[in-house]
Amino acid sequence: MSVETIPLTAANLTAVGERVPVPGYDRDAVTAGVVHFGVGGFHRAHQAMYLDRLLEEDFEAAREYGICGVGVLPGDARMRDALAAQDRLYTLVLKHPDGRLEPRVVGSMVEYLFAPDDPEAVVEKLADPGTRIVSLTVTEGGYNLDDITGQFVTGTPAVAADAAAGADAGRLSTVFGFVVEALVRRRERGLDPFTIMSCDNLQGNGHLAKTAFAAFAALRDPALGEWVGENVRFPNSMVDRITPATTPADVDLVAREFGIADAWPVVCEPFTQWALEDAFAAGRPPLERVGVQVVPDVEPYELMKLRLLNASHQGLAYFGRLLDHELVDAAATDPALAPFVRAYMDAEATPTLAPVPGVDLEEYKDTLMERFGNPHVRDTTARLAAESSDRIPKWLVPVARANLEAGRDVHRAAAIVASWARYAEGVDEHGEPITVVDRRQDRVLAAARRQLGEDPLAFLRDRELFGDLAENEEFTTAYRRALDDLHRDGARATLERLL
Repeated sequence: MSVETIPLTAANLTAVGERVPVPGYDRDAVTAGVVHFGVGGFHRAHQAMYLDRLLEEDFEAAREYGICGVGVLPGDARMRDALAAQDRLYTLVLKHPDGRLEPRVVGSMVEYLFAPDDPEAVVEKLADPGTRIVSLTVTEGGYNLDDITGQFVTGTPAVAADAAAGADAGRLSTVFGFVVEALVRRRERGLDPFTIMSCDNLQGNGHLAKTAFAAFAALRDPALGEWVGENVRFPNSMVDRITPATTPADVDLVAREFGIADAWPVVCEPFTQWALEDAFAAGRPPLERVGVQVVPDVEPYELMKLRLLNASHQGLAYFGRLLDHELVDAAATDPALAPFVRAYMDAEATPTLAPVPGVDLEEYKDTLMERFGNPHVRDTTARLAAESSDRIPKWLVPVARANLEAGRDVHRAAAIVASWARYAEGVDEHGEPITVVDRRQDRVLAAARRQLGEDPLAFLRDRELFGDLAENEEFTTAYRRALDDLHRDGARATLERLL
């Protein structure tokens, strides 16, 4: 017999609490000391979850670190509406490998601002004395940095418009414009700058955030750029939790299993990790009390995760789709693909890593393969393959470069790049279309088409993505062989040869 669903709202929290765990703390007494740009599934499964856990376990230490979410893109209006109707509450469901579901209503987000509604309100929230941390999950491409030079791209129309807008908040539309104008106002008011904390999958994400925000500030005034670089803290971090996009089936699951009407729940795996550099200017919550690794140097953890987990995800994505796997767990347990991905981890990624304090890399890799194969998370190869031009250059290309410089093998990394090139042709091995989702879609698709004709290295010649790899004979030999095999024999035969 079906259970009548209860709408998830603050007024209904007691009733909802009879079905699933809910916040036991007084949300009305929580103030938003963290302003977060990019409220999506990952943020709600990760940073917001940790703060919710801290509020539950040590309310007095965390009560000034509630979250104010901010959306700047037109598509964020949907998140605004969903969260507004639910008083910023949502259900987080952990999907264990044995099929067990572990739900909790998360209450750490106490405000949400949609920047197009009121840009001035966003700037003033950032400039408020109570704001201590500005955190970011704006995707790997959201920092507007050139993949080869690492420099901030000043000619982007939105960036140029925000730089010209200056203090006119009503004309701002980017995270750079909002944050820098708020820093200007704080300085004018005698307030210390907040800390800017990146939570995106980028090596040295704090350093990259510093480059981006200081460069944008310099567009307004070179002296302002110097001030941002000298006075604002940008801690590095490594974040990890596999969080697929919420589907209608997930909404139905929460209603069916728990009797909760939640417009936008989040589902994820049970594993979570966060390594965070202890470099904050205006205080921070004691996140180490709830499992965050607060460390002096994040780089070993970053490289471990980016080169083992994230790069392996790319290996699963394109080969998996070409093998007709829609779901990641099927790709990760495919008898040809699974050993290839593990061989990439062992033979190519691991040799580029320094020892990671407190981590056994062999156990970590075993755990990764188990996580990839979790059949209940239902992550998709399409999600892993999206925005590849922002991912491959940051996650896989550095592995190939390090191994080439050391005289080590690169044929597995080259095969992963070749599988992306084959995927980007936009048609699978049965002639069915593949939807390529990428902010550089036109350029990527055009290069993939050219490789079918007179130039088999056309895809690899994009220096913005691959630098000079197209000129490296060892890499191009392995790349061309894998691409030729994919065209002639298909993905499974190619993997069998690679093994």
